[in-house]
Amino acid sequence: MSTPATISVALCTHNGARFVAEQVSSILAQSRLPREIVLSDDASTDETVAIVAKLVGDFNAVSSHKIKLVTLANPTPAGVTKNFEQAIATCTSELIALCDQDDRWHPEKLAVMAAEFDARGDLTLLHSNLNLVDAEGAPLGSTLFSLYGVGKVELDSLHSGRAVDVFLRRNLVTGAATMFRRLPLEISRPFPPSWVHDEWLGMVAAVRGQVDTLEEPLVDYRQHGGNQIGARKLDFLHYLASLRVPRSARNNRLFARAQAMTEHAVFGAGTDDVAGVRSIAQGKLAHEIARRGYPASRFRRWRPIIREIKTGGYQRYGLGAQDIIRDFLQPA
Repeated sequence: MSTPATISVALCTHNGARFVAEQVSSILAQSRLPREIVLSDDASTDETVAIVAKLVGDFNAVSSHKIKLVTLANPTPAGVTKNFEQAIATCTSELIALCDQDDRWHPEKLAVMAAEFDARGDLTLLHSNLNLVDAEGAPLGSTLFSLYGVGKVELDSLHSGRAVDVFLRRNLVTGAATMFRRLPLEISRPFPPSWVHDEWLGMVAAVRGQVDTLEEPLVDYRQHGGNQIGARKLDFLHYLASLRVPRSARNNRLFARAQAMTEHAVFGAGTDDVAGVRSIAQGKLAHEIARRGYPASRFRRWRPIIREIKTGGYQRYGLGAQDIIRDFLQPA
């Protein structure tokens, strides 16, 4: 029997004193403990770092399992993506679990996720569902997957090794519920500034390795109004409101993300074209260039939109009918 993989926790903080003690306490209460916690603090002005250091120190004083704490301190804020990139680059274990400062892990989180990697040598990245809780930690009666309307088709795609088909249309990877193998994803760095860290890691893992998801919630995902990203309900009213928003900002953002894919070493020339990786990136970019170039006049948009429908771009790289309607109706 092979030796169980070691685990690093990449914990990123910024003025997180309000909730970080509960998060770190839940790490220290895991049934399968990590070997190290890499704390990357993004220029906090409160007691965040001291709180973490005391909790880990007190744990090590009484436990036979010693957890190494590595602390990185940014003198000025680097932002969430760069902060996580720094933490990940410093982790030394075989497996890395991403960690926000304000959530609460279920006691079996690391054990359940690491067991999947122990049993599946080809698994590159694994993410789970999350329970939504309020600022006090009380359940809100929903999971993130149900809030986002994650259905059987998407779940089946993830379970059958077709995560790239899902992630080209929308991201389902939440960093707080993600674990991955360190070595295969070293190619993901540097992270493009147009991508959020967890979305980028999910996409790279999907095109270069194997991704799967656990439908079981393993994290209490705290919603407290100060979340840097957080969760919001993507219902019909949200979609209807989006149709009144000018389209330029969203299309420019999607274009920048697609362009970053084609320019990154993961997708670019000089690397093995695993499963048509360059073709995937180039196809996504072509789709976003087409959408970005639609005329301001709604009346003049219908011909280029129909052309793009015929290419299959909306189905392969977007949200299908939702994006078609959006492109017809949104103001310029």
